[in-house]
Order: sequence, then C-alpha cells, then structure tokens
Amino acid sequence: MNIALFQPDIALNVGAAMRLCACMGVGLDIIEPCGFAWNEKKIRSSALDYFDQITLTKHISSEQFFDFYHAQGQRIVLMSTKASVPYTDFSFQDSDILMAGRESAGVPDTVHEQVDARVFIPMQAGFRSLNIVNATSMILGEALRQTR
Repeated sequence: MNIALFQPDIALNVGAAMRLCACMGVGLDIIEPCGFAWNEKKIRSSALDYFDQITLTKHISSEQFFDFYHAQGQRIVLMSTKASVPYTDFSFQDSDILMAGRESAGVPDTVHEQVDARVFIPMQAGFRSLNIVNATSMILGEALRQTR
C-alpha cells in the first residue's frame, strides 16, 4: 500500500506524510508539480529522521503516475470530500494507492475520472475538510486494519 500526494501545496504536510508512511510501513508517491520549491532541508525539518526511512517516488505528472500504477494493475483510491462512499464502507486491498488531493484545490475532474474508487470521511454538517495528513491517517488506518 502507498500514499500518493497530488501536487501538494505545503512542504510541512509532505514531511508529516513521510513520518506517517515510515511509521506505518507504506511508500509515498509525490505527483508533481508541487506548490512549493522542493527543499529537502525544509521537508526534513518536519519529517525528522524518518525522511530516509521511506520509499519515496516522485512522478513528473499525473499521467506518468497513472500509467505507472495502472500498468501494474493497482487500484488508485482517491480520498475526496466529493466522494459518495464512506471510507468505513469500502473494501481496501493491500496493493491500493491512497491518493490525496492538493490542500488548496483537491484534484481536477480529469483525475477524478482516472481513479478506480473514491472515499470520504463523514464529518459534522457545515465543516469542509480535515488537515490532509490527519485525513490520510484515518483512512490509512482503516485500510491497514482491513488488509493486515
């Protein structure tokens, strides 16, 4: 199982995602371009010593990312506030790629059309979204519970 961040806007969130991936034993994919200049020193400040403990794959575009994983027959599951299936009702597979959209804008419709499934976190009425790493942690926890 891997986590994929689609064109992340915030370097500190990338570092926090690295910590999550290291602690949970999953890989991390970054789909470029990022909304910030890739500065390893800045990212390491939030990833701490976990930076070197993960498998990090950077993709130059969403097309390259989808080609890579679909060629391997892996499902890409988008975590989105626009989904209709609660993550707790979804059956995860151990080879799934959990994709999170940009903090500022989610993902474009073209990405929605290419994913294999979409899930959301039910929240209290009137609230838009959680921090991307918090939301990813919740969904990853359920996916690992189901598959391990």
